[in-house]
Amino acid sequence: MIYIYNDYGGTHTTSLAAAYHLKQLPQSERKLTSEEILNVKYFNKLTKKEFGKLIFRGIDEDGNSVYTMGHKREKLVVPALKELTLLLEEKFHFNEKIVFSNTSPTVPIAMSIGGYLSRALKIDFIGVPLLIIGTKQCCDNIFRLVENTKQIGKAANGEKVIIIENEKYK
Repeated sequence: MIYIYNDYGGTHTTSLAAAYHLKQLPQSERKLTSEEILNVKYFNKLTKKEFGKLIFRGIDEDGNSVYTMGHKREKLVVPALKELTLLLEEKFHFNEKIVFSNTSPTVPIAMSIGGYLSRALKIDFIGVPLLIIGTKQCCDNIFRLVENTKQIGKAANGEKVIIIENEKYK
C-alpha cells in the first residue's frame, strides 16, 4: 500500500503527518514542543520547485510506503493521479492500493500566515514563530487524521485508490 499525504504546500501539515505515520513523532495527541516541530524532516524547507512532486518519506511498520505532495491550488491533481493509477492497474496489472489523505483541513490561520511569511516572503523571524503556534494548535488533529488514514487504508473494501478529504478535521 502507498500513502500520500497532500496539501497546498507539502511542507507543513504533510511533513507532520508523515512523521506521525512513520512514528518519528510521539504517538499521542499531546502538543509538540517547538524543537520537535522544527526537527521534522522537510518541515518549512520545501520550495516552489518541489510543488507537484511526490516526496518519499519512508516505509511504515507494515511495509507501506509513505509520500507527501504539495499541489498548490490545483484541486485536480489528486483526481488525475487516481485516474492514472486506475489506468496503470488496468493496462499493466498494477496491484497496489493507494491512499491519498488531504491534510489541508487541519491548517489553522496562524500556520497559513506563518507559512506564507516564511516560504513566500522569506520573513522567517515572524513566519516561523507563527508556524510553531499554528502547529501546536493543530498537531492533535494531524495525529488523529493519520490514525484515521491508516485505519481506512487497512480496511479491506476492494477500492484500489482511496481519496480522503478529511473535512471533519477542520
